[in-house]
Amino acid sequence: MINLSAVIITFNEEEHLDKCLLSLKAVADEIVVVDSFSTDDTKAICAKHNVVFVEREFEGYIEQKNFALSLASNDYILSLDGDEALSEELTQSILKVKSNWEFDGYYSNRKNNYCGQWINHSDWYPDRKLRLFKKGSGEWKGINPHDCYTLKKGCTKGHLKGDLLHWIYRDYQEHNQKVENFSTIAANAYFKLGKKSSIFKIVFRPSWAFFKAYFLRLGFLDGLNGFIICVQTYNVTFLKYIKLYRLWHPKL
Repeated sequence: MINLSAVIITFNEEEHLDKCLLSLKAVADEIVVVDSFSTDDTKAICAKHNVVFVEREFEGYIEQKNFALSLASNDYILSLDGDEALSEELTQSILKVKSNWEFDGYYSNRKNNYCGQWINHSDWYPDRKLRLFKKGSGEWKGINPHDCYTLKKGCTKGHLKGDLLHWIYRDYQEHNQKVENFSTIAANAYFKLGKKSSIFKIVFRPSWAFFKAYFLRLGFLDGLNGFIICVQTYNVTFLKYIKLYRLWHPKL
């Protein structure tokens, strides 16, 4: 059986971190937490679980996760966020893989809990994430704040049964705050990459994002919260392109 390192990045994750760490006990031979100087009880919770705890200034989700990987002492990695936990079915799937590792990386479905409701549609489910992988098989890439572990060309991938559970927003106010924050991060990241905005993108891309999530991906089946999620998908896309436009045209 292979030895597995679980790596987590945190910042003020006291609400869900205990669930996260407890869910890793059955599968992880080592737990590494990289914290961005939390001001809540994150550090104390980690101390209870005897993890490798490192504090580092936050430079970006991608940068932080790649740094966390470098601290893992084992060649096989399970990467989680502090507000995620393994379902029982996913735990059993990972235990089977530890006894018979076949692929370079493994995907699982992530299930998001929004304001107390598990969401089953729109862009939020199955929300596939590659979180179990062999060290050196790839790296964290993407455009902040949207990171993804990307396998190198030629690497193989499998799929795990069971859901990665994610407690995303506790209320609508928190969602509004994150939309504002994430749209700013994304606009700045796009600007650094030389990506442009336009009136067409400001109008069309948010509208398409809503239509795809609500109608094509059946967001309407999740009721009122499904509608709110899709509206916020519109909002974050709209704000991202508005802010990006202003970065390119600061005198407007």
